[in-house]
Amino acid sequence: MYRRIRDLREDRDLIQKDIANYLRCTQVCYSQYELGKRDIPTEVLIKLAEYYETSTDYILGLTDIRDPYPKVKK
Repeated sequence: MYRRIRDLREDRDLIQKDIANYLRCTQVCYSQYELGKRDIPTEVLIKLAEYYETSTDYILGLTDIRDPYPKVKK
C-alpha cells in the first residue's frame, strides 16, 4: 500500500508537500504514510483514491486494476 501511494504521486510528478496540502496535513505526516510508519486513516485513504481516480482496493493492494469503481447513485 505504501509503495502504491508513492508510485501514484510520482506518476503525476508531484512532491509530498503537494499531497500533504491536499490532505491538510504536514509533509512529515504524509511522508510517514508513504514509509509505512503511520497508518493511513480511512478518511485519508478515501481522499487519496478520489484524488488519484482509483479505488481504495488498488491503493491497499487488493487489486492491480487502477480503474475506479463506478460511483453509487444516491
